[in-house]
Amino acid sequence: MTMPAPRLYLFIGLIGTFQACSPNRSANIDHTGMVRIPAGQYAMGADGQQGRPDEYPKHQVQVDSFWMDATEVTNAQFARFVKATGYVTTAERKPDWEELRKQLPPGTPHPDEKLLVASSLVFKSPSQAVSLTDYSQWWQWVAGANWRHPDGPGSSIVSKDNYPVVQVSWDDAQAYATWAGKRLPTEAEWEWAGRGGRTNALYPWGNEPVEAGTPKANSWQGHFPDQNTRWDGFYGAAPVKSFAPNGYGLYDMAGNVWEWCADWYGADYYQTQESINPKGPAQPYDPQDPTVPKRVQRGGSFLCNDSYCSSYRSSARMKASPDTGLSHTGFRCVQ
Repeated sequence: MTMPAPRLYLFIGLIGTFQACSPNRSANIDHTGMVRIPAGQYAMGADGQQGRPDEYPKHQVQVDSFWMDATEVTNAQFARFVKATGYVTTAERKPDWEELRKQLPPGTPHPDEKLLVASSLVFKSPSQAVSLTDYSQWWQWVAGANWRHPDGPGSSIVSKDNYPVVQVSWDDAQAYATWAGKRLPTEAEWEWAGRGGRTNALYPWGNEPVEAGTPKANSWQGHFPDQNTRWDGFYGAAPVKSFAPNGYGLYDMAGNVWEWCADWYGADYYQTQESINPKGPAQPYDPQDPTVPKRVQRGGSFLCNDSYCSSYRSSARMKASPDTGLSHTGFRCVQ
């Protein structure tokens, strides 16, 4: 599944870049709402036949013990951070053209000023079946879309305190983690935690297909992207803890919303990855968008479906530029 690279696709709009902010670090650090993940060694990478090229080769990795948020960071938690610091998210800022042009081909013309407005990417289901090779059929830039208004003006997070915060960039997630006295997980930590102690299983719950038995994760059922049967009870994001936790007591490690990791994304990183507490490549590289540096995302989302994106698999990787906000992207922290 390929996600939009906003700095390159100016024909559908633009997104703002992070501007430096120095939020205050939380004075009290504790492990409330967190789960202790044991140290261990595991085979990192694709299981079964659904793996994408960047999930190979499968290789041994060792990680130290750490604490991880049991759930994705919620709207209520993020609101406390914003209230305490006055932080303004990427999607709420006007794009900085001088920053954007650094990652565009030389000679790219200055866009119309009316495009340079605070905005973010929103999923819009088409009314009929469309080609799965053109994600602009279901992703749209919407002015005024941000964490308070995930689907744009008129949408709201009122009465959704326990839903995962979305429309947050990597920079926003990093700022929150710093304030909370935490950090974003490495990709290796995330996969180790997501597997929940299972060895070589496709999913956090084992190998049973996502739509077999009882609902196990918030994903897309039916025909993507135009028809969702809501068999699992949800069309978009679900409140955290709506499904059973994995073996470590972590919720929504498959589906619901994508989660930012600390690492830069490297398509061929697994070919040279260190084996003890790996922290990602020193330099990012995505051959699909070679001029755009990207960070790793994990866990899949409510838009994942086997016909297009089976990324509720434990080994599945995704990537996006650090200034990207989407209506199905959030995060959780570790210590």
